[in-house]
Amino acid sequence: MPFDQLDLKRAIAGDERAMQRLWSQHAPHIDAVVRRLCGDPELAADVSQEVWMQIFRALPSYRGDSQFGTWAHRIAVNRTLNALRKIRRLAKLETDIEDDSALTEQDTDRTFLAESIDKAMARLSPGARAVFVLHDIEGFTHGEIGEELGITPGGSKSQLFKARARLRKLLAHLVDESIPVGKGKAHVAPV
Repeated sequence: MPFDQLDLKRAIAGDERAMQRLWSQHAPHIDAVVRRLCGDPELAADVSQEVWMQIFRALPSYRGDSQFGTWAHRIAVNRTLNALRKIRRLAKLETDIEDDSALTEQDTDRTFLAESIDKAMARLSPGARAVFVLHDIEGFTHGEIGEELGITPGGSKSQLFKARARLRKLLAHLVDESIPVGKGKAHVAPV
């Protein structure tokens, strides 16, 4: 059932069923953004809960200047970045997240590829992962990313370059280098 403006007004007024419909429609996208930014599924689940609590707390302030999904997406990005900053401040050091669990056999190549990309993204530093997700997945400009993360646009570009280079290395095993392209060069998938 599509979410319409009447349901939105009801959700703003506190109607729990309307809020449930709102959550049902927008949770897949919002939760995916949080997962990509966090890189760790357990952390993402916690942050996602905080994001949705923030969205529902802020619902009465929604003015309709943009689509609800855009407004909620912005809250999700901001809340997730704030949570990641807080974690970094508490830890006072950057660590790569390693997932040593074995891959289970999957039915499709697409699932395997998606899992491989997610695992590779999780191994990026939090800063590089945030810039990569915001730029290459969410479509933010370097200026917007710099504003969100408190870095210069040049710093954003540098982090993106490093993230892409790291991902190329981490995902190289997925590329069939036996297929020649051009003058004897192996095909390398763009990341």
